[in-house]
Amino acid sequence: MDIAKVIVDVPVRSTDRPFDYSVPDAMKVWIEVGSRVAVPFGHRTVQGFVVALEYGDVRAVPGLKPVQEVLDLMPPLSPELVELADWISERYACRKISALQAMLPTALKGKAERLISLGDEEAEPDAAIFPDEEWLPMFPGPGREERDIAEFVRGSGEVSMKQLARAFPSGAETVKFMLRRGVLKESQSIKDKLGKKKLKAIDLAVDPEAARDALASFPARSARQKEVLSYLIDLEAVLPMPLKDVLAALQVTAGTVKGLEEKGLVEITEIEVYRDPYRGRDFKPSTPLALTEEQQAAYDPIAAAVEERRHEVFLLHGVTGSGKTEIYLQTIQRCVDQGRQAVVLVPEISLTPQMVERFKSRFGSGVAVMHSRLSSGERYDEWRKIREGKAFVAVGARSAVFAPFSNLGLVIIDEEHETSYKQEEHPRYHARDVAVRRAEQGDAVVVLGSATPSLESYYAARSQSDIHFAPRLLTMSTRALGNALPRVEIVDMREELKEGNRSMFSRGLHSALAARLERGEQTVLLLNRRGFSTFVMCRSCGYVAGCPNCDISLTYHSRSDNLRCHYCGHAEPSPQVCPECGSEHIRFFGTGTQRVEEELGKLFPGIRVIRMDVDTTTEKGSHEKLLAGFRDKKADVLLGTQMVAKGLDFPDVTLVGVITADSALNLPDFRAAEKTFQLLTQVAGRAGRHSLPGEVLIQSYTPDHYSIIHASGHDYDSFVRDELRHRKELHYPPYCRLILVTLSHEEMSVALRMAENLALNLQGRARQRRWFGSLDKLSSDALDLLGPVASPIPRLKGRYRFQCIVKWRGSIDAIGLTREVADELEDSARDSGLQIGIDVDPQMMM
Repeated sequence: MDIAKVIVDVPVRSTDRPFDYSVPDAMKVWIEVGSRVAVPFGHRTVQGFVVALEYGDVRAVPGLKPVQEVLDLMPPLSPELVELADWISERYACRKISALQAMLPTALKGKAERLISLGDEEAEPDAAIFPDEEWLPMFPGPGREERDIAEFVRGSGEVSMKQLARAFPSGAETVKFMLRRGVLKESQSIKDKLGKKKLKAIDLAVDPEAARDALASFPARSARQKEVLSYLIDLEAVLPMPLKDVLAALQVTAGTVKGLEEKGLVEITEIEVYRDPYRGRDFKPSTPLALTEEQQAAYDPIAAAVEERRHEVFLLHGVTGSGKTEIYLQTIQRCVDQGRQAVVLVPEISLTPQMVERFKSRFGSGVAVMHSRLSSGERYDEWRKIREGKAFVAVGARSAVFAPFSNLGLVIIDEEHETSYKQEEHPRYHARDVAVRRAEQGDAVVVLGSATPSLESYYAARSQSDIHFAPRLLTMSTRALGNALPRVEIVDMREELKEGNRSMFSRGLHSALAARLERGEQTVLLLNRRGFSTFVMCRSCGYVAGCPNCDISLTYHSRSDNLRCHYCGHAEPSPQVCPECGSEHIRFFGTGTQRVEEELGKLFPGIRVIRMDVDTTTEKGSHEKLLAGFRDKKADVLLGTQMVAKGLDFPDVTLVGVITADSALNLPDFRAAEKTFQLLTQVAGRAGRHSLPGEVLIQSYTPDHYSIIHASGHDYDSFVRDELRHRKELHYPPYCRLILVTLSHEEMSVALRMAENLALNLQGRARQRRWFGSLDKLSSDALDLLGPVASPIPRLKGRYRFQCIVKWRGSIDAIGLTREVADELEDSARDSGLQIGIDVDPQMMM
């Protein structure tokens, strides 16, 4: 192959296409589709990805530049992943380089580095280049600083500009002069953010027999050296081994080893070690469980598709506790027995510890874990384990869908309804749809599991009409252990208030908590709002403390006694008096998890509470530590936001309390009812999962809302029936698809004007193509437009925001049209600071 087509790491519209580079003869054996390369681009060197290779006469293409460097011996992306990136770019209206970069660990997102090496030391200044430089005569020959710089560079062969600046902090003018004169020369190279971890290691420098012979001649004063050598002979099969491990095991110094090295008996080398986030953890092996009749009926068709290597998508709708995880495990074993690999996606980091324990107990070191709470080095090494064939199961959050397996046979998406599978930053892909597309490429099976499937997936399974995938529905309606679903009671908090109860706990929840404490059982409390109070208000003048950067109120946090914005991170001290009127009547309104924790301590002295929210889980390993403490019964109550609602399984939890069930119902989101039903059903499923019966108390100020009523009856089918009726009347998914276009600018008038321009252009072009019209006729292809209007949060991080919503149905290219109009508007306003975001199939409308 003579020509490499490269997508360069310059994420702008004009470079969103492959560029041609010649492939030097020495690199032809190394460059493949998916290779990461360094290429010249303009006056700099950038990283790029080879997306195609072609035969051609490079001499026939004037000015064709060669690839400078191949950055990896093994391509980090397979041809299938390169093809998948192209699909993501088209489906989600993003740049190709953004899709490619999303597939790589952070460690491989390299940047260009300026490198300095020696040029021609005899070079003279060129009068044509420096015609009027009065200071040139000051350097008739090499000065002392010049000589020192030249010696420094010569000693290393090549140094970075940063190293040179640190070594000669006042030598910038001299370096500049030496570059101009040609004494030094500059080049660029792509350097990764992180490399492989290496340690000093010790090994025998002679064969074991020679080492044993040497032991006999050791003098008595060399007893410690003799001890080390004897130790290494015994462990010869696992050499080389980390030097620090030998020093620690024998309690010897580095000088002892140095003496053996001088005798020529051992050698000190460097070895590569994997950064294992679970090093030292002992996972007790587990064996497959006998499947119930319902589990077997669900397992059989999935296993058959895996066995036949037939691409198929299954929607596994099983109530909480029905044993979906065991089906996952046994299906993966079937896949692995065929020599293929599997990916398991989980929506929350909080679910990962229990999932990891179950999968590592079953599959041992063959499991790689990929999620954002690992360090960059750990994520990189887990990724390398997969690419090098040392792992056959990947467990992780949404980005694990890009695990570099070469023979993928199965993708499992647990809690498939979760909105966290949709990335809210560029590129805004949905892991579920990407998984289906990737499985199509390799005839793999996809299993979507949930007790409360998303309406889009469930509707597609029931109607078999979705143009992207129509999953086969498998249902499990009973729990695997045969125990009943917990009894659910709805508490009307309006009646509690009428009865004089102003506490955040209803009388029923208070009594139920007291009973669990007395019996030594555990409780899960859900409040999907962190902090102490949701806003701070002056009761004299009505002032509400707001964020100076965002149009949203600040949340009070009692531990730090400050007000904080949960969007931009702004924080300020809590006011003692009103900054508007000077009144001392500043009060905290609303309830957050911190306040509930404090109130529990007042109502039940001595109660042990573990709080799980964003504020308590920032440290690495915090999720695992908190959940392990609760599992070991070091706490009576697990209190948290939605991270405590899904996937957790604790045998002694018999009570679940929902403090405010309807907090999400009033959000400006057409999925508000669906999200409420899902959250309540999921958290209710944490109770009574084993031998002890469960009870659930849902506190609500709108107890007659259909989402709350159906959640209390564990009645998914009735909820779907009611919700689909509303969606059909208003033409929302699954009866159409959406594109959310958000425009932002530092000036409100500019943002509004640009949003109006975008809406007019979209409507005009849709009319030209005869697409624009009402969605009332469900059988027709149509496109409609809502807006522009101010976003639900009109100002965020100092930028004003307006949005348009494109609603469409059928085979028309609404995504391509929206991208075309947005790109042209962005080009025309290139220097104005306008930002346009396109979110295809949005999950968050805020």
